[in-house]
Amino acid sequence: MTSASHTLRTPVSLQQDARIIGLVGLAHAASHFGHLLLPPLFPVFMTEFGLSYSELGLLMSTFFVVSGIGQASAGFVVDKIGARPMLFGALGLFVLACLLASQVTGYGGLMGVAAMAGLANATFHPVDFTILNQRVSAPRLGHAFSAHGLTGNLGWALAPVFFATLSSLYNWRTAYLVAAVMYLAIIALLWFNRDQLSTQAAVHHPDTPAEHSLAFMKLPVVWWCFAFFLLSTMTLAVVQSFSVSILKAMHGISFESATFTLTAYMLCGALGMLVGGFVAAHSRHSDRVVAMSMSAAAVLLALCGTGLFGPTWSMVVLAATGFAVGIGGPSRDMMIKKATPKGATGRVYGLVYSGLDTGFAISPLVFGAFMDRGWYGATLMGAAAVLLLSVVAALGVGRRTVARA
Repeated sequence: MTSASHTLRTPVSLQQDARIIGLVGLAHAASHFGHLLLPPLFPVFMTEFGLSYSELGLLMSTFFVVSGIGQASAGFVVDKIGARPMLFGALGLFVLACLLASQVTGYGGLMGVAAMAGLANATFHPVDFTILNQRVSAPRLGHAFSAHGLTGNLGWALAPVFFATLSSLYNWRTAYLVAAVMYLAIIALLWFNRDQLSTQAAVHHPDTPAEHSLAFMKLPVVWWCFAFFLLSTMTLAVVQSFSVSILKAMHGISFESATFTLTAYMLCGALGMLVGGFVAAHSRHSDRVVAMSMSAAAVLLALCGTGLFGPTWSMVVLAATGFAVGIGGPSRDMMIKKATPKGATGRVYGLVYSGLDTGFAISPLVFGAFMDRGWYGATLMGAAAVLLLSVVAALGVGRRTVARA
């Protein structure tokens, strides 16, 4: 048993909650922007450094292997020392990753960027959810999770436009220097508001039996949550890493239009999360909401993979897939919260969200091989099939959460 609570028990003003949600949302957007430090410039790297799709996929696998291992470990540190120090350390590493990216001369340098950015990304989910669960009042947590997911999607949406625009106006090395300055500005803003980001470390009561810090890993529901994140993220990785190339290859869509479609997918996902926040706040069955939204997204993605649509409708349907996934985002986070034992927020979120990193690491390797063989439609169909498997995992989480309660 621990003394660190999940949510505030005393009334908190809307202004106070909104401020904390906004600061954490900004940090989350910065981490998701960091996911895409490399993928928007894959076509450039293929031309400049002579790389294959499989080599590019290995870059993202490196990012997410480092992030996944680090994230599972970071949860323990967050529970022990609090979230705030880890947050500022992570943002500082993103600054260094951007500076390194501006100077790379080959594949080895890109691997170094991927590893450093992955280490930076590792702390954000245990940090963010520890702050939200401790600092935001319980009635507003559904909306907090909605805003958290929404800002993450906005970070994803910004990255392709950011790098495409600055690379065309100047060059890709300058784009990375500007990104480093952006991260420094975010650090300054969060430092100015650092009092809003403090959390309590978990403390054991002397009059209660001490529970081993790994005891939560014995709960089957935790591993069902892990499986859900692994499977659902494999699909997202396909969209992020290969959708631009797939649209160009299947329909002859220009690089600029295909990049805009990826941004539209992320923006539709953000809109879906905004709607999903209201759904999560009023739904008692988070797992069912997640299952329905992911099933709809899988159908839309499979339709894109058939190649039956022309260029315009393929872009529209792919963007709509983001909206369907987005609706389930806040309910997904609420589903994980219900499955989390008290006092283990950082550890559980660290382990569960390392499933996200694992999915991101595996997917580019598997589907990168598909892409190298020209199986563009099969790549989307495979991603849709994996997303349907995540529906099974979500329903499994719901059943085991009820059983444990």
